[in-house]
Amino acid sequence: MFKIFKRVFRHLDKFDVDMDELNNKKDNGAKIIDVRSPQEFEEGHIDDAINIPLYEINSNFVKIINDKNQEIVLYCLSGQRSKNAYKKLIKLGYSNVFNLYGGLENWK
Repeated sequence: MFKIFKRVFRHLDKFDVDMDELNNKKDNGAKIIDVRSPQEFEEGHIDDAINIPLYEINSNFVKIINDKNQEIVLYCLSGQRSKNAYKKLIKLGYSNVFNLYGGLENWK
């Protein structure tokens, strides 16, 4: 007997990008931010990504990227932590923020 696993994705939001868009933005100077834990980051990450774990967004992000107009693409494993990071950055006044839809899981 086979078990069928259905993965349900949330709908795309206006701030979501796919891997092609992420790469285009990266080529045009966007900062790529991995919001996973340092251990997850060490296990593998997108080239040139900066690791700022979700739990450090409020305390450390401005110290690392102080230009609130800088184009930023966030990602994590599934897209949920990066979506939460997106919301935090918007509240902090960042205006050019995007999220990798589905996270790394969706693009491996």
